[in-house]
Amino acid sequence: MRNTGGEGAVARPGGGAPPPSCPERGPAAMEPSGGARRERPKPREPAARLEKAKQKSAQQELKQRQRAEIYALNRVMTELEQQQFDSFCKQMQASGE
Repeated sequence: MRNTGGEGAVARPGGGAPPPSCPERGPAAMEPSGGARRERPKPREPAARLEKAKQKSAQQELKQRQRAEIYALNRVMTELEQQQFDSFCKQMQASGE
């Protein structure tokens, strides 16, 4: 048998790396992340957290104001549409007489 993996490597009949369950690969090979642990992001500083809260609050206020404007515009347009419809109905009655 030939030894292609360097010193201390075990020759395999088909060559290649040992299977994942093989103890020759070491404990790090058993972990799905390859042994590297993910670090948690550092907590934000209070100033950054406060700034983000202010931005979120301002965004919510803007959204509420825009919503109120849309409702007001919708009300005005509905009233105008009703006036135009009433005018149309009067014209149709007058031309039918």
